[in-house]
Amino acid sequence: MNDITFPSAPSSPGRRRFLRVGAAAGGGLLIGFGLGACGREQRNEVPAEAAVGNAATKTSGDAPGLAHNAFIRIDREGLVTLIVHKVEMGQGTYTAMPMLLAEELEVDLSKVKLEQAPADNNLYSDPLLGGQVTGGSTSVRAAWEPLRQAGAAARLMLVEAAAQAWKVDAAGCTAKNGMVTHGASGRTMHYGELVDAAAKLPAPKAIVLKKPADFTLIGKKHQRLDSADKVNGQAKFGIDARLPNMLVATVAASPVPGGALQSVDEAAAMAVKGVRQVLKLDNAVAVVGEHMWAAKQGLAAAKPQWSDGAHADMTTASIVADMKAAAESGKGAAVARKDGDVGKEAPKGGQVLEAVYEMPFLAHATMEPMNCTVDLREDGCDLYVGTQVPTFAQGAAAKITGLPPEKVKVHNHFLGGGFGRRLEVDFISQAVAFARQMKQPVKFVWTREEDVQHDMYRPYYYDRLAATLDDKGKPLSWSHRITGSSIMARFAPPAVKNGVDPDAVEGAKDMPYAIPNVMVDYVRHEPPVPTAFWRGVGATHNIFVVESFIDELAAAAKQDPLVYRRDLLDKSPRMRAVLNLAAEKAGWGQPLAPVAGRRVGRGLSTQFAFGSYMAQVAEVSVGADGEVRVHRVVCAVDCGQVVNPDTVVAQIESGVIFGLTAALWNEITFDKGRVQQSNFHDYRMMRINEAPRIEVFIAQSSDAPGGIGEPGTSATAPALANAIFAATGKRLRKLPVASEALKTA
Repeated sequence: MNDITFPSAPSSPGRRRFLRVGAAAGGGLLIGFGLGACGREQRNEVPAEAAVGNAATKTSGDAPGLAHNAFIRIDREGLVTLIVHKVEMGQGTYTAMPMLLAEELEVDLSKVKLEQAPADNNLYSDPLLGGQVTGGSTSVRAAWEPLRQAGAAARLMLVEAAAQAWKVDAAGCTAKNGMVTHGASGRTMHYGELVDAAAKLPAPKAIVLKKPADFTLIGKKHQRLDSADKVNGQAKFGIDARLPNMLVATVAASPVPGGALQSVDEAAAMAVKGVRQVLKLDNAVAVVGEHMWAAKQGLAAAKPQWSDGAHADMTTASIVADMKAAAESGKGAAVARKDGDVGKEAPKGGQVLEAVYEMPFLAHATMEPMNCTVDLREDGCDLYVGTQVPTFAQGAAAKITGLPPEKVKVHNHFLGGGFGRRLEVDFISQAVAFARQMKQPVKFVWTREEDVQHDMYRPYYYDRLAATLDDKGKPLSWSHRITGSSIMARFAPPAVKNGVDPDAVEGAKDMPYAIPNVMVDYVRHEPPVPTAFWRGVGATHNIFVVESFIDELAAAAKQDPLVYRRDLLDKSPRMRAVLNLAAEKAGWGQPLAPVAGRRVGRGLSTQFAFGSYMAQVAEVSVGADGEVRVHRVVCAVDCGQVVNPDTVVAQIESGVIFGLTAALWNEITFDKGRVQQSNFHDYRMMRINEAPRIEVFIAQSSDAPGGIGEPGTSATAPALANAIFAATGKRLRKLPVASEALKTA
């Protein structure tokens, strides 16, 4: 997801406006603070796209007057609790956030505990995303300064409280490891002894943050704080929910978008031992049982029949044909970028290159399939789920049940994979609609097949490109038409300006290369297939297209791809630096070790996305049968100031695996309106023995952090495709990799 900037207050709010302090319930210090410069939380406003989940935002159980979107409690034992507004889905949020706070608060990381924030956009809205949302590689970026400022403010108040107790100048006191020490006398007090007095003090007027050279936590490797519970089984995911008197249901929805339920053999389903009830909606059926096996067997016995509706004849070919026609006509094309004149003819000795690129629909295939436990009563509704958008979930349930939003409580859990899938609430809405027919709690679980065949997919994209080269092979003009559906128009309508979906053009509009004449436009085309964000979002599509076409230009100019890119990056020194670093560490220019009976090649890519600069080099071999093996991926990244280097490395490694898996094998296809893939046998994942060696090199930087959860994925496919070209001489303009096209005679 892109950085969406909605109207906000000036970027330098007053310190007292930024911070409120007070006494916590039962004693201790409570600090409320704003996560960034957005003034929306002060005005009790939310963006239009969040309104559905937000009628409850003006109600909060926290101390009155704390109209901010994050809170810290320090109790009389010195234990620090951060009410965290982000969710943990494997990206390391539950470690990075405490590190930011503990660095300036001067406490041991073991003293910081996390509490998941309830659904409340007014208190917990992310200013970068305009709502209580986890996505777009924004968690650390949004919290980088506010969390450190809040920690520093709390430290200053605790020091002042100690100084007043000792009747000394606070300048002579220091804080470290949760203790305040008076240097001259050696007296000490721990934070727990000071919190009640500190709660009575005003917020500090001036806060000076540490310089990077003084960091003791930030920038240092630290073990993930959530790892132990995930290893020993204590961590709770949505699918782990257990309630008294709870039943379990599994569901089947119409296999064709827009289809309807025609009939169900209820008697056969109820005859299965353990089946308790059959639930029906217009386009779906659920069988409720005492356990998952009974529910699944009951659903199979029910043999639901469907009316396919208007899209019964839909195929991938028909979808692509419609997109091609839309791209060629250019009707409604919205200009995202226009520099100079792209219509100039090629000079004598120059060239004109044209290409069409296509990217497939992709499923998310999270390890934890979609699930939601619903306890619906006349006086309220409790949802037990893992979601990236708790207020959207709250609003969806409120709308279906007719309950006031404040009567819907979202119990958020760890997410067994998000990748953008859990930015959607379709599965939650379905579960709540079914639950209206029940009188006891029910856990609704989608099977893997239901998950793959009823996902909200990464859009199919159809791109037309053209470039003009001068007689030395340097690009004079570049045009790029992007055709695909608009996720933002549905998810965040205010973000779409003058017809341009910022997500659909990310990585294309702001490519780093210095080309004098550039045109990037966007044709919105909506297929009858539900689409949503997918890890790396718009950049996964555009970086592949841009970096592959740049490689085409280098080949046409008969120049080394590294040299060609480097010559176009004079205005982007940070990008040039990571490109050089990746090339150096990969041994660019040196021959690859031969692999018996296989062709070998090396390819690269660069990208600027999510506030981070990245270059990747992939090394591959291709067999006579067209099979591609990826042996090594070298990645250099400049993501600004790093909080936890281990997390950066882990996120890039996982992103590379995620991206390679999709590029090599994955696509969602349609025939007779139906998804053709159903499970990991035909929507496969990369196995351990297929994984390459991945080397990550982090550029040292003191700039503000960039995002890191998504870039590894979006940079991978073009490096792979360019390496395949280097090995075989065959250019891949369509994913996934077609091994048939790479076979040798």
